[in-house]
Amino acid sequence: MNKSPKKVETSLEYLRKLFIMPDSPDKFIEFGNDLLEMLHDFFQEKGGIHSSITLPELSEIFNQTAVPDSPDLIKDVLSEIKTKVIRHSVKVGNPYYIGHMTSAIPYFMILLEMIIAALNQNQVKIETAKASSFVERELVAWLHRLVFNRTDRFYEKNIQNPRIALGNVTTDGTLANMTALLVAREKAFPPDGKFPGLRMVGVDRALRHYGYDRGVIIVSERGHYSIKKAANLLGIGEDNVLNINVDDNNRIDIKKLRRKVNSLGQGKGGNRTKIIAIVGIAGTTETGSVDNLQELGETAREVGAHFHVDACWGGSALLVDGYRPLFRGIEEADSVTIDAHKLLYCPMTMGIVLFRNEKDLQFIRHSTQYVIRRNSVDTGRFTFEGSRPFACLKPWAALKVIGREGYGLLFRQANKTTDNLKKLLDSCDNFETLTISELFILTYRFIPGTVREQLLAWKGVESSSRDMEGAKESRQKIKKVNHLINGLNIKLHKALRRDDTTFVSRTTLESTRYRPQNIVVLRAVLINPLTDKQILKEIVDTQNRIGLKIWHEFEAAYRRMVT
Repeated sequence: MNKSPKKVETSLEYLRKLFIMPDSPDKFIEFGNDLLEMLHDFFQEKGGIHSSITLPELSEIFNQTAVPDSPDLIKDVLSEIKTKVIRHSVKVGNPYYIGHMTSAIPYFMILLEMIIAALNQNQVKIETAKASSFVERELVAWLHRLVFNRTDRFYEKNIQNPRIALGNVTTDGTLANMTALLVAREKAFPPDGKFPGLRMVGVDRALRHYGYDRGVIIVSERGHYSIKKAANLLGIGEDNVLNINVDDNNRIDIKKLRRKVNSLGQGKGGNRTKIIAIVGIAGTTETGSVDNLQELGETAREVGAHFHVDACWGGSALLVDGYRPLFRGIEEADSVTIDAHKLLYCPMTMGIVLFRNEKDLQFIRHSTQYVIRRNSVDTGRFTFEGSRPFACLKPWAALKVIGREGYGLLFRQANKTTDNLKKLLDSCDNFETLTISELFILTYRFIPGTVREQLLAWKGVESSSRDMEGAKESRQKIKKVNHLINGLNIKLHKALRRDDTTFVSRTTLESTRYRPQNIVVLRAVLINPLTDKQILKEIVDTQNRIGLKIWHEFEAAYRRMVT
């Protein structure tokens, strides 16, 4: 039976001892060792990726409805964290966990998090973030140069120039994208004579002043959901995010984009549509694909729209020259977003938004009387957010510890791991890879070989123009069988969760060889440097074994379809 935690007598003297700095480093050492031991035990623990506890059982553990009255000893709270939280956390750094963009991190990140917490700097103002403000501006300049590659003189002049901002560090990629689109909105409806600009009078009056019926943002079907969230919060409206179909490689279809752009001129009643921004994706969340940024940039310039590139997933690959051709045209973007907690291998969470024009953030500049005064050097004058932690220390230090050469090795390993998984899947008769991987993401599905061969045969008949009736019948059969295989893969994914020795995620794509039918796919993200070929083989073998077992439940229905 668990002992009840020992209660502490509440006193100001006791509470003072809890605050930094203690009289000696003994407590840091004592509890630091305890903490590191707990984390080490968690990573070394054998068993599944997820704990066996159920969600209802977890809700029973965390069901205290009132704030605690009297204090507990720190060691007792740490013990509770170990048994209730750490024990039931997801092992996202496990090399068998290849389902999401959250992966293993270097051990020194734990030390950096301790420094960030201990210093407790607030990046909004120089009075609460002296050296850290300069670290942030240096990091932003590094990444700005990586993307836009302006001249030496430009960076020498602006790296620590408090009158401008090359970009912002944000809490995450969602707020980075929102900041970019906020600037795009202000640029679309700027002050004009007596009209003070949209930020002063709102969307409705801005549209009327400039003679538009609505403003829209254009992005592909693979666009991240943060784009719609931003449109909602910025008053543009989710319905005014126009999604363009993608091609067979999950990149925005340029021809369809141009047709859509051409259709947005004069509307009924003489109303017009203002294209606020065209968004390119440099590493889609679901497939890792990179849009044709050069074509997108040209289209945006033709219609006077802000060109934003969501490179939250893939942007860090610009560290390696070999990947730069994938991003051709990104240097002409008006804004670019990158997530440090993805390919920079930093812990959750930190985003960055960069602007090619160092004056663009003037559009959202603001000030108050007690902080971020008009003539101050405070970073917060140019940020959408207020108080922010010293999160930029993590990528700043990581770029020094790992370097471009180190990231090159990590990305080459990720590419090799992706290739190895594809080879293993292709060599097994019961899988079908469905996308071409550009940035370490692979989608595929479990499908018995005989079924896949039958689908290919029907596809051949469907594409034959000589047998229209046969083509129609084949199309209907393909649709029915794919619907069955969709159910099979949903059930397989749930079974893999119960097995819990491996993990991949799941999504639905309309852009496979079976388009326009929606196909359920398994999704692997292959950036963990600890995931080797043997582990991949075990993952594929597990999926194949469980998939074949489940297939027996579906086989009879399939037989009826083919007869």
